[in-house]
Amino acid sequence: MPRDLHSRTVVADAHNDLLMAVSARPPERWASFFRERWLPQLRDGGIDIQVLPVFIDDQYRPEGALRQTLRMIECAHVLAEGNADHVALCRDGEEIAAALAGGRIALVLALESAPGVDAQVELFSTLFRLGVRIASIAHWGRTPLADGSREDATGSRLTAPGVRALEEMERLGMLFDVSHLGASGVSHVLEITTRPLVATHSCARALRDHHRNLPDEHLRGIAATGGVICVNFIPDFLTDGQDKVGVDRVVDHVEHIAAVAGIDHVGLGSDFIQEVMTDLTPPCCESLDDEDPLFDFPGLEGPAGMPLVTRALLDRGLAEDDVRKVVGGNLERLMSSHMGARMG
Repeated sequence: MPRDLHSRTVVADAHNDLLMAVSARPPERWASFFRERWLPQLRDGGIDIQVLPVFIDDQYRPEGALRQTLRMIECAHVLAEGNADHVALCRDGEEIAAALAGGRIALVLALESAPGVDAQVELFSTLFRLGVRIASIAHWGRTPLADGSREDATGSRLTAPGVRALEEMERLGMLFDVSHLGASGVSHVLEITTRPLVATHSCARALRDHHRNLPDEHLRGIAATGGVICVNFIPDFLTDGQDKVGVDRVVDHVEHIAAVAGIDHVGLGSDFIQEVMTDLTPPCCESLDDEDPLFDFPGLEGPAGMPLVTRALLDRGLAEDDVRKVVGGNLERLMSSHMGARMG
C-alpha cells in the first residue's frame, strides 16, 4: 500500500518556509506555536527531514537583514529545544541518523539568498557555528554575490565575493544551493565547484519555461557533482497555468529530471508557502509584479499532503526503491555524506 511505503521510508522536504510564520510570533510563543500549528502537519505528512530556510522579508533589508537572520536562527533553536521529544536541529549526518532512530524529525537550517551576509563572506563561518548547513546567494533580484533568475538578461556570473562565498561554504561543509540563482550564475558555479550541489526547490525548464526552473544542461551538471535537484510544488513553476495543476504534474517533473540527471539525483522541495503567506501580514515575499506565482494546489497546500506524492509516483509505475530515493533517500544521502564535514 502507498501509505505503508510512505510510512516505512525516509521522507525529506528540502524547502518549507514555516520558520517565517513561527518567528513572526512573540519569542515566548515560538515553541508552542510550532507544536500546535506545524508539528501535526509534519507528522501527518510523514516528514522525517525538514529543511528550514531563513528568508528575510523586504521590510528588513538591507539594514535589519542580519539582525532578522539571527532572530530566525534563534527561533529555530528555541522551537527545537521546546519540542525536543519530537524534533532535533541537526548539523551533520550523524545527528540526522540519531534523530531518525529516535523517532524525531530532523530539522536542517538553510539561508535563502543570505541578505544578512552580503559581501562579508566571513559571516558564513559564524552562521555555520550557529547551525546553518545549506545556503543560496540570490533570490529573484540582484545581490552583492550574484544575480537571481529574474535578472537572467544580464548574463552575469558570480561576483568576486560570490566566488569567495562558494569557496568558504565548501571549506565549511555547507551545501551550496543553486535554486533562485540566475542561469549564467549556475553555469559559473558548475565550472568552479568542487563539492556536490543542491537545488532545494527547482523544477525542469524543459517542461515549464520559467526563469526559476533549471534547463537540462544544469540538471546534468548538478548530477555530475553528485548533487540533488528537489522538485518545487508551486503550480506556477510546474505548468503555464492553462490547465489545473495536480500532483501528476509534480511526477512529470520528477520523471523528467530522473531521465536527464538520473534517479539518484532527484528529490522533493515542496516550497509550501500558501499558509505562510496567508498567515503573515504584510505578505512574506517581495512583490513580483506580474510574475506572482499561483498557489492553488488542492491536496498539496501543506506537509500533510506529502503522501499523495508517494502514491502518485507508485501509480506512475516507479519501482518502490526508486520512490524511496525520490521522497527522501537521495537528499538524506547527500546530507549525510557532505553536510557539516569541514574540509580544513
